[in-house]
Amino acid sequence: MQPNIYRTHHCIDIDKKLVGKKVTVSGWIENIRDHGGVLFLDLRDNTETLQTVSNDDSLFVGLAKESVVRLTGTIRKRSEDTYNARLKTGEVELLVDTLEVLSPSLHELPFNIMSSKEAGEDLRLKYRYLDLRNNKVKDNFKLRSDVLHFLRNKMYDLGFMEVQTPILTASSPEGARDFVVPSRNFKGKFYALPQAPQIYKELLMVGGIEKYFQIAPCFRDEDARADRTLEFYQLDLEMSYVTEEEVLEVGEDIFYDVFTKFSNKKVSPKPFRRIAYRDAMEMYGTDKPDLRNPLIIKDASETLKDTSFGPFKKSFIKVIVVDDIGDKPNSWFNEVVDYASSIGMPGIGYLTLMSDGSFKGPIDKFLTSEERESLIKDYEMKENSVMFFIANKKLKVAQKFAGLIRDELGRKLDLIDKDKLELCIIKDFPMFEYDDENKKYEFCHNPFSLPHGGIKDYEDKDILDILAYQYDFVCNGNEMASGAIRNHDLDSLAKGFEVVGYTRDEVETRFSSIFTAFKYGCPPHGGMAPGIDRILMLIKDEPNLREVQVFPTSASGADNMMGSPSELTRSQLKELGLKIEVKNNE
Repeated sequence: MQPNIYRTHHCIDIDKKLVGKKVTVSGWIENIRDHGGVLFLDLRDNTETLQTVSNDDSLFVGLAKESVVRLTGTIRKRSEDTYNARLKTGEVELLVDTLEVLSPSLHELPFNIMSSKEAGEDLRLKYRYLDLRNNKVKDNFKLRSDVLHFLRNKMYDLGFMEVQTPILTASSPEGARDFVVPSRNFKGKFYALPQAPQIYKELLMVGGIEKYFQIAPCFRDEDARADRTLEFYQLDLEMSYVTEEEVLEVGEDIFYDVFTKFSNKKVSPKPFRRIAYRDAMEMYGTDKPDLRNPLIIKDASETLKDTSFGPFKKSFIKVIVVDDIGDKPNSWFNEVVDYASSIGMPGIGYLTLMSDGSFKGPIDKFLTSEERESLIKDYEMKENSVMFFIANKKLKVAQKFAGLIRDELGRKLDLIDKDKLELCIIKDFPMFEYDDENKKYEFCHNPFSLPHGGIKDYEDKDILDILAYQYDFVCNGNEMASGAIRNHDLDSLAKGFEVVGYTRDEVETRFSSIFTAFKYGCPPHGGMAPGIDRILMLIKDEPNLREVQVFPTSASGADNMMGSPSELTRSQLKELGLKIEVKNNE
């Protein structure tokens, strides 16, 4: 094997055992310091930083930070009073004999490399290759590599086969907007980038690939937010001849093992808590609850059904009881009121239970003695407890606002244990929900899911009462995976799409591959898709997914580093048979 002419050692390998040895190192110039005629150069490679020193005053002169250099010299021990305990190389230094500039840095740096995380996100992403030189930033991608390696090995050990499904596919009405790609050979037609490999993995089940997985890229043309980007990766898996519980047990193993291996936080023991969707909405106001927060939402609609208080009349009334906060100053409660206003609530009421059994608060005068007694007894109020009221004419809105207030109270009262990863499984999602604005039914979760009663549910139940074998894994208020037992019955599958407005002919045309394939015999099957980026985000306590994606777009969806999205030339448009017409405000 040829010797490496650029280095004999990585910086991290250099310690007191090499004192007196000749070494060659290469890397970036992190800093140059002049200490009274003795010049010090801090060299950083992919592993660590090493202090180097020169007795030749001219050797380091004129060098720019972040230039790439090769240094050769002798390792010597530093005096104890100059040890740098922050570095693994901090007991030694390199006395440089020769220096070669391999690639000079010709521009002024847009930010300090070692504190790049303090720079603005757009600037960091524009110069992401510089941001990555910060080892604290790079650690996220070392972890990403380790986690992917671990997950792949685990799936192989569980008997899954890895398969890559296509990136160019057909547009599919699965909920989000597709990214589309024009075809040169089929002018006027378009490919779509997959929102998820949904249909392909079901076709693999038809093909007899009984246990499939892949690390799948997914693309959704949606506005970015902290936990969602235009492109993301998931551990996609599917199995034949399984029950819902068998899939959930595989998911539990994956999440428990990856979190216990790579996180220092306390992880929920298996089995994770199962919560029905409707119970989650009632108790937590969301289908992705943060169970580290002990506060529970309760319903007081029946208790206050005859209330004389105008805002509560003919409303769904949700309450949250918090013990031992009645002595908080008015300013504290005013902050809660301000928060309620900021999320669109017309107001929030609250009552404090006093030592004599009476209530303090403006709502009290509207309560009857029977209502007061019921509120205290039914909701287990104690002296100095405070009951917060959230009301709305629409159930979903009341639940949503109550959930947000619960989260805010948890934050303000410091009830969230940040050293825990609290996992649960939300299941039994309704197959459909009703869109009041557009006056139509929509799929609540995954359109390819199996209703609990199969096609008979469409004959025997109200549409909104149909439940499906659908489930989400949730951790600390984040949806971590989504899955379902799939509907392999063509009549039932078509009926579901008919409910949301598609005729059977339209469905069979739009999903011709799956409808044709299922006619040749399809085993019962189900699966799920843990989100890789969200797993990493929680392990590293990062504020958003972009911190764990190596080259993400910005929050606006633009990639200023690569200059995308970009315009096509006239010749490219002509070749594709396209004409661009940009309309204002559309």
